[in-house]
Order: sequence, then structure tokens, then C-alpha cells
Amino acid sequence: MASSSLTVSLLLALICVCGCEGSGLRYHFYKKSCPSAEATVKHVVKKYIAKDRTLAAPLLRMNFHDCFVRGCDGSVLLNSTANNRAEKEAVPNQSLRGFELIDAAKAKIEKKCPGVVSCADILALVTRDAVFAGTGGPFWRVRTGRRDGLISRENELSTNIPPPFSNFSVLQTSFARKGLNIKDLVVLSGAHSIGRGRCPGFSERLYNFTGKGDMDPSLDPTYAQFLKSQCTSLADTTTSVAVDPTNSLTFDSDYFSNLKAKRGLFQTDAALLTNPVAKKLVDNQVNRKRFFDNFKRSMQKFSEVEVLTGTAGQIRRHCAILN
Repeated sequence: MASSSLTVSLLLALICVCGCEGSGLRYHFYKKSCPSAEATVKHVVKKYIAKDRTLAAPLLRMNFHDCFVRGCDGSVLLNSTANNRAEKEAVPNQSLRGFELIDAAKAKIEKKCPGVVSCADILALVTRDAVFAGTGGPFWRVRTGRRDGLISRENELSTNIPPPFSNFSVLQTSFARKGLNIKDLVVLSGAHSIGRGRCPGFSERLYNFTGKGDMDPSLDPTYAQFLKSQCTSLADTTTSVAVDPTNSLTFDSDYFSNLKAKRGLFQTDAALLTNPVAKKLVDNQVNRKRFFDNFKRSMQKFSEVEVLTGTAGQIRRHCAILN
């Protein structure tokens, strides 16, 4: 009997170790060590968003680019050094914005609770609060307890982040490597409801889709002509266009309606319609409430990809520099 009880106790302990704490993250991780951390982040976000609503989209993009490379460890925030070119230097990251907001939130928190709150957690919280406050998007719960990574390499972006001309197979494989399924892929693509895209990310669809000077036949002709009026040639590398032709400042489900009407800006958007499972999921996300509910779940899942917890990594004193 004693042996049986001991076995049950050990089993329960094992279950708790493996499942109760999950990835090492939990809600209100800083409740005792820095109780004002999340409120401070929210205050800083509101201040910056009040001045510039367009910050929400690049912050959301920054979060995606961080988590796809080495997991959600804040490595995208690190500056280059004399001996290393950091992720910031990679071409897709050169258009990222919002680093000053992250730094401002970190500085305020450091004054109250030095060396306690990670930059990786701040980025996760800032992303959520910016989307909610700046675009009317969904508010998802964020578990905290991430630690900051020690490595940031420019050349790792090309092998981890799918480029905007990827086909469905490439997208599915990229997401699967991070433990994300087709539903996550479709739902998170809905982030293209806000923000802007530069011409190089889609202009080949307009002028040289198959290398013969042709246009992507999956594009709505009227929409394609509008895009051509904005990006007048393949040489245009600076012009940007709203990713959602309906309203790129409001987070909503119009992205999916536009996609069904062949008005998805990037090839990665159009690719969702080439897979029957993904296509059905696109149809389902047209409903705003359903999309918001799904986006919250997928963002919670995505923001915990390959996190560092416990004694791994460090808690940076400044988000752009290792301690």
C-alpha cells in the first residue's frame, strides 16, 4: 500500500513537472518581483500609440520576426557589434520600427525593478497592447517568464523566415518547424489586416511573375492595376502600399474577404487559397468574432515558441546590448 501511494505521488509530481508549468511561463509571472511591470508596458504603449497609430503593425511584425529566429527570445532587439552582424541588419528587418517604444518601456521598468523583467517578455506584452490599443484588435492573454537570448545573427533570417514569394509548401514547413499547424498559418496571416508592404515584396507578381514579364493570374485585374499605379516598376524599392486595401489601420477580418476576392498583396497570401484545407479555413475567418477568437489562441501559442526560461539566457539591462 505504501509502495502504491509512493508510486502515485511520484506520478503526480512528474505530471506537475511536465505539465503544470508547461514551458516555464505563467500568467502574472512578475506579480511579486515586479508587480507594476505589465501596467507600465501598457502605459508606455498608449503614450506612443497616441502619437502614431501605425506603430502597431511594425511591432506585430517585429514579434513575428523575433519568434521565427531562435524562438521568442528578444534576439531581434540586439544591436550589431564589431564582431557580429545582428538580425537587425538583415534586409527584411531593416524596415522594422518601434525599437524606441521597447527601450522606453524597458527603461521605466528597470527604474522600478532592475534586472527582473526580460526584453522578450516586454516585446510580447507590447505587441499585444499595441494591437489592442492602436487598431481595435483582439486582446489575448500573455504568459510571462521568458529570458533573453544571447545570440543574434543576420544570416539566420533567410533560413527561418519564409520570404513573401513563398508557396504554400514552404509556408507550411516553416510554421511546422515552430510547432504551428495549418490553422495557425491561416489565422496568423490575418495579421496582414494592418500595416504596409514595400514594393519589392510583391512587385514581381505585377511585372515578372514567371520570369517572362507577365502578371500573376491569381490577382484581381483591377487590384493589380491599382498596385501598378503605386509601384511603377521593379526598380521601385521604397514605395509602400497598404496590405489591406479596405482599411490598413483597423484590425479586422476584411483581410480574408479581400483574399477570397483575389486581393491579397503578397504571394504568401494568395498561397493560402492553393491548399484545400487552408482555403476552407480562410472562408471560416471571414466571421470577425471567429477570427478574433482564433487569432488570440494562435498568438498565445506563437508567442511561446522555443522560449528560454529558468536559468537560460539572461535578463538584459538594455534590450539592444548584452549584459
